[in-house]
Amino acid sequence: MEREEALAREFSARLIPAEDRDEFRAAIPEATLVLVTPYARVEAVDFQAMTRCLAVIRYGIGYDNIDVAAARAAGIPVSIVPGASSEEVASHAFTMGLSLARRIPQGQTAIANGAWAGRIAYDAPRFSELDVAVIGMGRIGAQVARWYAGLGCNTRAFDPFVTFDDIPKASLIELLEQSDVISLHVPLTEGTRNLVDANVLNRMRTGAVIVNVSRGGLIDEAALAQALHSGQIAGAGLDTFVTEPLSGDHPLRHAPNVIMTPHVAWRSNRAVESLQGSVVDRCRQALTGQQLSDLVS
Repeated sequence: MEREEALAREFSARLIPAEDRDEFRAAIPEATLVLVTPYARVEAVDFQAMTRCLAVIRYGIGYDNIDVAAARAAGIPVSIVPGASSEEVASHAFTMGLSLARRIPQGQTAIANGAWAGRIAYDAPRFSELDVAVIGMGRIGAQVARWYAGLGCNTRAFDPFVTFDDIPKASLIELLEQSDVISLHVPLTEGTRNLVDANVLNRMRTGAVIVNVSRGGLIDEAALAQALHSGQIAGAGLDTFVTEPLSGDHPLRHAPNVIMTPHVAWRSNRAVESLQGSVVDRCRQALTGQQLSDLVS
């Protein structure tokens, strides 16, 4: 936390790293700035307790762990850092999708179990004939779409809130039902929670794969595990989950043809310094009375 500590010294402030959620919540009432990772929540009761807070600043792009309506009611701005790891997250989603489309998890599992090729990959589409759906065309989704299009895949996208003309558009239902690879890049809201449920999974192409590096909760995890076991879909790539860490008895731990990573899509040898530097920049803006970048409240 060298960057944050240097900022605190610059403004004669005290940095309080919270070891857990209880410590984090206890420090909130007297905090001038509240810096939030994905592992803490800032709820209405916390905003009501803030007596000195100039801003809440989120490490990263997602803010479903912050009650934005409560922040707005309390008059406390909330700032995010949307671009620090866009390339990392996009590359994670892209490489997961390619691995799944080529049935690499099936091959790995076969060798690990002492078997050999069998029927593996006979159903894998050629990349030149691959139908790819990108759901959400923000920074990350747009990059993923460009990479797939660059491979020559038939790439289409859906986003009701973003204007784009470099990738063909299609309806959400059409993309979910008529694609070989579905890559999710949307925030978690009441409108997107369980966007991919049992009904959607049953209507997807047999042999399709799905990737979610955005937010846990976009996919019904129990239904996904069942679809993987039944062979309704050929694979899933997941970096985010409803509850993290994943419980030991979670059904996805035993599902076939799934690539799981522990919410590390954003990481690289440059990502942390970029993320922390951007958070510090926003802290300095708040402490010097400037307009905060990337406000969501």
